[in-house]
Amino acid sequence: MDKRERKRLRRPTTRRLVQLYAALLYNANLKGFVKGEIYTGKTKGLCVPGLNCYSCPAAVGACPLGALQNAVAASAKRPAFYVIGVLLLFGLTLGRTICGWLCPFGLIQELLHKIPSPKLKKGRLTRALSWVKYVLLAVLALGIPLYFAFRQTPLPAFCKYVCPAGTLEGALALILHPNNGALRVMLGPLFAGKLTILILTLIACVFIYRPFCRFLCPLGALYSLMTRLALVGVKLDRERCTDCGVCRAVCPVDIRRVGDRECVACGKCIDRCPEAAIRFRAGSYVLAGMQNAKCKVQNEASVVETAVGGGALDAPQAAQTKRSRRRRLVAWALALAILAGALIYFNFLDPGAPAPAPAETQSAELGNAVGRTLPDFSIETLDGAAFTLSEHRGKVVILNVWATWCGPCVKELPIFETFAAAHPDAAVLAIHGPMITEDVPAWLAETDFDLPFAVDGDGTVSALLGASNVLPHTVVLDRNGTVIYNAPGSVTAELLEELYASAP
Repeated sequence: MDKRERKRLRRPTTRRLVQLYAALLYNANLKGFVKGEIYTGKTKGLCVPGLNCYSCPAAVGACPLGALQNAVAASAKRPAFYVIGVLLLFGLTLGRTICGWLCPFGLIQELLHKIPSPKLKKGRLTRALSWVKYVLLAVLALGIPLYFAFRQTPLPAFCKYVCPAGTLEGALALILHPNNGALRVMLGPLFAGKLTILILTLIACVFIYRPFCRFLCPLGALYSLMTRLALVGVKLDRERCTDCGVCRAVCPVDIRRVGDRECVACGKCIDRCPEAAIRFRAGSYVLAGMQNAKCKVQNEASVVETAVGGGALDAPQAAQTKRSRRRRLVAWALALAILAGALIYFNFLDPGAPAPAPAETQSAELGNAVGRTLPDFSIETLDGAAFTLSEHRGKVVILNVWATWCGPCVKELPIFETFAAAHPDAAVLAIHGPMITEDVPAWLAETDFDLPFAVDGDGTVSALLGASNVLPHTVVLDRNGTVIYNAPGSVTAELLEELYASAP
């Protein structure tokens, strides 16, 4: 191998550059890592094509798999037209090309696989394991969320119990930040289980090529169902194919033929096909691959002649090479301009920052810390009345910040309902946080809660209580208006009774 060839192999491939580009574009809010906060701007309602955790501090869009589960979980109240339409658009346009080119967690798996180690070869075992992701799609991503949808308790089961990408990109990125000590206090067996799954997955990546994508990813399973119809992908010219098996041998995943449901369009087979029968296409447009075998032979001969004899490519070939190079430069210049614009927009123009709270609510030291007197506030309840804190002086006040999309929040609402019924002399208010508030009235209309509810549309009251980042969040005040409890996380009936009994 000559020096030029070694230098070419050391350069990152186009696919690797696109993978890095997609990971950075999905996670353009880099200041989120500095602040330890999740971006909540308007773009968070849009799905990106690849698996990328919504809770990643840098994420500027929603994960399509998480959106699918939440849409299914809400299907008892409203149809999931948007999410289904987006997934169909991605699947029918790109198919599993998304897995090979536009998935940040796929990139992480491939980089780990480069670590020198014995590698597990594909075979009957890996081909059988490839069916597991379809079971996870049916059970955890669709079945369980749909079952709980009719029980008014959203449960995105795959995200909650399994997803290693979410644990790595979201959970660890948040809990390791020094400002999120409250999150670390809430860790329990569920997080320990998910962390174990993440560690095992990352270790497996060293020995197995993309094990999560091949065996566990429901999103890849969903896209694979649309692979044959996808506009973009690796296509085989069957008239030219001699069925020599080279493509299956060099493919790192469990394909039975080029472009089938397991193919992630990595393109490894294109250069190795002796008949130039494989192409990476977008409809009728060839993105990569020789037009025909004769052309391939001619190009190889011209390259050899140029390298050995010092000759130059003929005029048509030189013109074609120049045009191709120019198109690539224009495409990359446009892509880099878009990326630069996204980085500037999300990190310096700060579109996702909430409106500044009043001066008296900006610091926990001014009121919401235990032992302090909470500043007065007033918020309109959903029954048309108003809850003003100062009017409840002389009562034990319990303020719970929750959300319809927060499973633990919904699960603990009956505890506050029971407590309020047992202690009519106490003031209990359930305050929905500022995110995704449109369906709150409809959601409550289908329940039997008698609690007073309010919606904190601008986030002012949530900020006053210190409940800006983690839900559920509960604040308890004694009869003098002094904070005796202020913490994120679920509460128990016993804890509420203990706080009530101890309140002066």
